[in-house]
Amino acid sequence: MEPPKLTSLDRALVGWSLVFVVSQSLIARLLGPVAPRVLEVQTAWSARRYAAILAKMDDDELARYRSHFYPDFVHPLIYAIALRTGVARLHELAPTGRTAHALLSAAPAVSAAGDYVENVAGLYLLAHRDRATDGVVRAVSTVSIVKWILALGVLGYLTQGFARIWLRALRRG
Repeated sequence: MEPPKLTSLDRALVGWSLVFVVSQSLIARLLGPVAPRVLEVQTAWSARRYAAILAKMDDDELARYRSHFYPDFVHPLIYAIALRTGVARLHELAPTGRTAHALLSAAPAVSAAGDYVENVAGLYLLAHRDRATDGVVRAVSTVSIVKWILALGVLGYLTQGFARIWLRALRRG
């Protein structure tokens, strides 16, 4: 049996997925031990909680937290491209309806846009903690949660879609 031929979308998906892993690893390395606090900050829900989370960080941890924002201004573009490429390839292999395809294609871009809003707000609030009101923190937390839901939702859809295709291919092979 001849191995399947890789398409240009397959190569792009593999390439962007690898770039994503490298980018995510770089951000994780920059954050180091403060990484778990990022999710706490992203879902603080109140100015008091936001301030308490930052107060738990020493100067080194705050510097690590601040430093992660700069590569995180490239990271959303990377994951959006990787996810959209996955959506395009899965659609070639197992087409969905036009509406579903449009939503799945748009979700990574909307997620990335939310990530940019979150990053700008995060840097601003870090420098101007006195402006972290309940309303601002809730708005940023909402954007963060929507970002995660969209990105992880598309990733979950792609994972189950490709798994079905690969399992079917293994059964035939």
